[in-house]
Amino acid sequence: MPPTLLLIRHAQALHNVSSDWSIHDPPLSELGEEQCKELQKSLQNSKIGNQVELIVVSSMRRTLQTATIGLEWLIKEKAIEVRPDAGWQENADKPCDTGSPISTMAQEFPDFDFSQVDPLYPDKTSSLSSNPYAFTRKAILARGQACLQSLYSRPEKCIAVVSHSGFLRAAVCNRRFSNADWRVFDYDEERMQKSQERGEGLDGQGLYLLEEWKETEEKGGGMGRSDVGIFGPETADFPLEVVEEETKEVPAQSVM
Repeated sequence: MPPTLLLIRHAQALHNVSSDWSIHDPPLSELGEEQCKELQKSLQNSKIGNQVELIVVSSMRRTLQTATIGLEWLIKEKAIEVRPDAGWQENADKPCDTGSPISTMAQEFPDFDFSQVDPLYPDKTSSLSSNPYAFTRKAILARGQACLQSLYSRPEKCIAVVSHSGFLRAAVCNRRFSNADWRVFDYDEERMQKSQERGEGLDGQGLYLLEEWKETEEKGGGMGRSDVGIFGPETADFPLEVVEEETKEVPAQSVM
């Protein structure tokens, strides 16, 4: 049986405060650090938060900090493994959405094991046609499917993932997340079976699709701070010149 996913957006970072997208791989703001403490309290008081058996986190600074502070009790008290993963990074190739070298992150977060992070990270701009982290519609939607596929057969019953609002909304679950808010999803195997029968997906083997728990869907996230509703990928999410070239190769219904 596939795991339940506890999806978390990082807390407020410096670029969120100033709307300055030129800040490279920004750290959390002071408010962001406080939001992480609120996140921890919220999850500690929830049943699902205490069922987490693995933490997967985008290899970017703000997500690693969010995991360090917001999931501290899981990491230190329950010794839950933290697995940095380049696949869960943010979409764009602006400085604020581009990570730092793994050697730098390993120094800043010595308690985490970065040995399994794709050595291509943090490159998003070379070989755009084949780079899985390229800022293109095709690459982003494919990356979302790859991330979901990578967790589908994991042995853990509940996996927490700390990622980014743009990537989660456009490529993973079609929901909006406020800073440091969380939502809970199961794999929607009924819809996945129908997708497979229709031959959807880039390889025709069907799409990996999620269904949100009513508890967080109706409330607008576990902390009630996020928009209620379904918000899929939009044309504005991707470079216009790339959209024109790539849309013919991407399934019209990539995620739900």
